[in-house]
Amino acid sequence: MANHKSLITAADLRSHENNLAHHTRDIDRKRLIVRRGQAFSITLQFSDSLPPDHHLELVLHLGKREEVVIKVQKERGTGDKWWFNQQGAQDEILLTMHSPADAIIGHYQLSVLVMSPDGRILEENDKISFHLLFNPWCKDDVVYLPDESLLQEYVMNEDGIIYMGAWDHIGSIPWNYGQFEDFVMDICFEVLDNSNDALKNSEMDMERRFDPVYVGRIITAMVNANGDRGVVAGRWQEPYSDGVAPFRWTGSVPILQQWSKAGARAVKYGQCWVFAGVACTVLRCLGIPTRLITNFSSAHDVDGNLSFDLLLNEKLETFNGEGRSDSSWNFHCWVESWMRREDLPKGNDGWQVLDPTPQELSDGVFCCGPCPVKAIKEGNLAVKYDAPFVFAEVNADIIYWIVHPDGQRQKIKVDQSTVGRNISTKSVYGNHRQDVTEEYKYPEGSTKEREVYEKAGRPVTEPTNGTAEPVQLQMKIKHAKPVFGTDFDVIVEVKNNGEKDAHAQLTMLALAVTYNSLHRGECQRKTITVSVPAHQAHREVLRLRYDDYVRCVSEQHLIRVKALLEAPGANEPIMAMTNIPLSMPELLVQLNGKAVVYELSTAYISFTNPLPVPLKGGMFTVEGAGLLSATEVLVGDDIAPGQKVSVKLSFKPIRTGVRKLVVDFDSDRLKDVKGAATVVVHKRYNGSWDFIGNF
Repeated sequence: MANHKSLITAADLRSHENNLAHHTRDIDRKRLIVRRGQAFSITLQFSDSLPPDHHLELVLHLGKREEVVIKVQKERGTGDKWWFNQQGAQDEILLTMHSPADAIIGHYQLSVLVMSPDGRILEENDKISFHLLFNPWCKDDVVYLPDESLLQEYVMNEDGIIYMGAWDHIGSIPWNYGQFEDFVMDICFEVLDNSNDALKNSEMDMERRFDPVYVGRIITAMVNANGDRGVVAGRWQEPYSDGVAPFRWTGSVPILQQWSKAGARAVKYGQCWVFAGVACTVLRCLGIPTRLITNFSSAHDVDGNLSFDLLLNEKLETFNGEGRSDSSWNFHCWVESWMRREDLPKGNDGWQVLDPTPQELSDGVFCCGPCPVKAIKEGNLAVKYDAPFVFAEVNADIIYWIVHPDGQRQKIKVDQSTVGRNISTKSVYGNHRQDVTEEYKYPEGSTKEREVYEKAGRPVTEPTNGTAEPVQLQMKIKHAKPVFGTDFDVIVEVKNNGEKDAHAQLTMLALAVTYNSLHRGECQRKTITVSVPAHQAHREVLRLRYDDYVRCVSEQHLIRVKALLEAPGANEPIMAMTNIPLSMPELLVQLNGKAVVYELSTAYISFTNPLPVPLKGGMFTVEGAGLLSATEVLVGDDIAPGQKVSVKLSFKPIRTGVRKLVVDFDSDRLKDVKGAATVVVHKRYNGSWDFIGNF
C-alpha cells in the first residue's frame, strides 16, 4: 500500500439525520443505527480532491469473525443487493447506501477502499460501523406494517400493560419494555450471539438473521434459560431467596442488563409474563412489530390430544396421574409478532404466536412458534411451528374425573367452553384492554367452530351431564370481588328444577392455588346435607377469613373454590368451580410540577396497609424508560394496619415525550402491589430549543 499522507481525513455518519429518518433516534443519537430497505447517507472528507480516474469500492463485514463479507455494488443491480451511489464536491463525497429489504440484521463494519486506475488499493478506511435493523416501515420488508398508529404502539412504545387474574376478574400490571434504553440494542444482539445455533455454527446463524421467522424462534429459545445460555430462569413456586421473585420485576431492562453483566448467566426468576415481557422488548428493539398477549384459562396439553383430564380424589384435591400431566393455567402470556410467512402457503401472514415460556420441546428446543394466528382460527395444524400446542392452549376440553380409592374413575364433567377466554392485549389507542379472542377462534358453539374442531382432529363431544334427561339439580358459585386482607363470603346456590324435593350431600372446598394451578393448601372445607324443595333454591355460605387463607395463599393471591353435589340415585355428581383473585390495594404515584428533560423532577409514592397486621421490610422499586433506571427505596419502619406510608423520589428525565413511571411495592406479608404514572417530559427552552440526546 502506498506510503503517503491519508486521503480520507474524516467520515461523518450523519447520525442525527439518518437515525431520525430511520426511527432509531431514541436508541442512540451518536451511533449510526439504520433500518434495512431504506437509504442512508454518510459524508467522507478527503485531504485533496480525489483525481477523476480514482474510484471508491465499499466492502461490508458482518460478525465478530467477519462471518459474512459483502461487496457493495457501484450501481443498482438486477438482484436485491447492497449498492451505493456517490456525489462529489471537491474534497467531500456524499455516499448514499442502499440495503436490500431482506438484508441481514446486525453490526456492520464498512471498509472504504480508494482504488487507483490500475486496481491498486491506495487507502482503506475501516473505521465506519453501523447497526442494521428490521424495517416495518418498508413495504418490501417481510415485517412491513402499513398502519402508522400500529407501528407507534408495536415498535416504538416502551410502556406496556400486562393482563392477568381470571377470565371473569381481569387485572393488569404496568410493564416497562424499555427497548430504547441505553445499550439494550447491544444486549439484544448479544442474546442472538449466545444462542446454541450461533455457538455451534456462527456463519450459518449469521446468514439466517435476515429472516424474522428464524430470529423470532431463536429469541423464544433464548429468553428462557432451559438448555442454553438464555436470559431468564423460570421458577413457579417459592423459595426465590437466591434471586428475584417473578412478581417483583416491573420491566425488562434490569433483567437484560443483569444477564449481560453476568456474562450470559441466567437471571433468577421469571414466570410467563416475565418471559413474554422480555421477548417483547427484544423483538421490538430489533424492529419486529410485537404485542404481548394474555390467554385466560390457558390449557397446557402434554400429549397433544386436544383435551386434558383433571383428576380429583374423593376430597376434591387435584392430583397428577403417572408421569407429566396436562394442566390448566388461570392465565398465560405469550407474544405475537407481525410478519409475512414466505415459508408457508398463502393465508398465514400477519400475527404469529411466539411463546418464550419453557413448556414443551419444539424440534428438541424449549421454544414455541412462530405460529400463524390465522392457522389456529382455521384449525390448520400442519403449519409451522407448534400449531397443535397453541391450538390446545385456546381450545382444549377439560374432562373432570373423581378417582375413587380403588382406582376407579368416574367422569363428572366435560367442559368445552372454559379454555381460551377473553384473550387480551393492550389497545393501540390507550391504556385499556383489547379483546382479540375472535382472531383465535370462531364464536363458542357456532357451526364454524365445530367445523374447525373436526378439521383439527378433535372429536366434537357433547357436554355432560351424560344423560338426555332434564337436569333436576343445578349448582353455581357466587362471590363478590374481595380485597386481600378482608374476610369474605362465597355462596353456593343449589337450584331444584324438579317436581320433588331433593336431598343431597354438598361439599365446599376453598384452596389456595398459583395462577398455573399449583396447589398451595386448603383454606376452608364444609360438608353438609342439603334439602331443596321442588322449584326452589338453597344457598349455603362459606365464610373465608383472612386468618384462614393468609397461611397458604400464593403470591398471586388466588383462591379456588370447588363445590360437589352428590344426590342419591343420580348417575353423576354435579361439580362447580371458580377462581377468586383477591384484589390488591392501590398504589398512588403523583408527579410534582412539570417534567423537563435533564431537570430534577419529584415523584410522591403513597400506599395504605390494608391488612389487619403490620408490614415489615417494605420496599418500593421504581423504573421508567427515559426517566430513570430501576431504583429501590426502602421503608425504614414497620407499616401498621391502616397506616399510610409516603416516599419521595427525585430523578432527571433523559428523554422527552410521553413516559411512564412504574412502581412495585413488596414487604413480608404483601407483595406485588403495582402502580404507575404517566409523565410528559418537555424539551428545555433556553432561548433556543435544546435537542441534546440521551448520550
